[in-house]
Amino acid sequence: MTASVFDSPLYAHLFPTGEAGRLFSDTASIRAMLLVEGALAKAQGAQGIIPELSAKAIQRATMEIQIDPGAIARATGENGVSVPGLVAAFRGEMNAPEHAQFVHWGATSQDIIDTGLMLRLRQLLLLAEADLRIVIAALAGQAETHAATPMAGRTYGQQATPTSWGAVVADWGHALCDLLEALPALRASSLLVSLSGAAGTSSALGPDAAATRAALAEGLGLHDPARSWHVDRGPVLRIADWLAQLTSVLARMGATLVALTGSELGEITLGVAGASSTMPQKQNPVGPSALQALGHQATGLRAALAPATQHLHQRDGAAWFAEWMVLPQIALGAACALQHAKSLATGMTPNTDRMAQTLGGGLGLIHAEALSFALAGKMHRPAAQAETKALCRTAQETATELEVLARTAHPDLPDGLFDAAQSLGLAPAEARAFATRAQAL
Repeated sequence: MTASVFDSPLYAHLFPTGEAGRLFSDTASIRAMLLVEGALAKAQGAQGIIPELSAKAIQRATMEIQIDPGAIARATGENGVSVPGLVAAFRGEMNAPEHAQFVHWGATSQDIIDTGLMLRLRQLLLLAEADLRIVIAALAGQAETHAATPMAGRTYGQQATPTSWGAVVADWGHALCDLLEALPALRASSLLVSLSGAAGTSSALGPDAAATRAALAEGLGLHDPARSWHVDRGPVLRIADWLAQLTSVLARMGATLVALTGSELGEITLGVAGASSTMPQKQNPVGPSALQALGHQATGLRAALAPATQHLHQRDGAAWFAEWMVLPQIALGAACALQHAKSLATGMTPNTDRMAQTLGGGLGLIHAEALSFALAGKMHRPAAQAETKALCRTAQETATELEVLARTAHPDLPDGLFDAAQSLGLAPAEARAFATRAQAL
């Protein structure tokens, strides 16, 4: 297999990244950096820092010239950064030395690489937002339809109290809505232009470097940080954190779906399922399993990114290189998780009959909490809990329904106490609240 599943033709349909995959190719990186060089020349030409004719020639050339990544690979290896080789190759391809001499005027490699990265991350967030809206809308439909569809709630893998399928879905959906609502602030705080020169002082960018930086930001549709952020990787970290949180929420959804599709439960049917090479009866939860795997990967990669943000002095090669290794995997993992989530959210179906069977089994012990509070109305709470525990033990030892034992011992218990549909608490309201929130978004 390839070094990354996201680049593998063999695993392309198991770990699909959609349109996001093309953003983290060498070609995309070079194209983004050339766009930055063109926008920089335009801004400097308008300010009179470089000849306006040269600025126009440079900007036009950045839209037309293509640089083969392999052609600058040796220079990248020697320099530890791609921009010197890129600028040299670009100047050669321009065939206009009188204009080409003004390419990359006053900037440093990190300015071009970081700003180019932000152009690609901006597009990544746009794609993620579109996919996220699809997932949220599909989950909202399930939450609205099944707001009051009772099922067993589970803690530590064991039945706890009744909940609803709509509330389970809403739990994922609310977390995804939080992430969607966080996007505007994330973009404003993190999609930043970088233009600070060799050591972050802008000394070679002229007397009005701040205006040049602002013009570059405007030309590229990025935000002006009003400072250097060469070694402050906060913008990158914030975006990586958002992507990792997204992957984590979807991984949690995947984990629950793996459990609910298990042979012993079978409470959820997936729109698509995988087959075994030798066991014809198997319907493997491939999509949910992929979500879990992506969550594991995101957790490890996020930890690996932390040291990559601890730069020494005004630039640190080791930390910066590590960021290049880790960040694309976090980004593509989130994109992949969204592809699976879209398929699952739009295709999964609750098996309401199986959910009802689960609630009807287990001797009714799932209603033990409700019973203890009902008994607390006529005795002290500790005594009510002790009485309920005793009744539960008797139910298990005699294979007798808890309701039969409880009503025999306490004939005045209220009607509906052992009816799951009447024991859902706020679950239906929370499911509908999520559906309303999703519609508003």
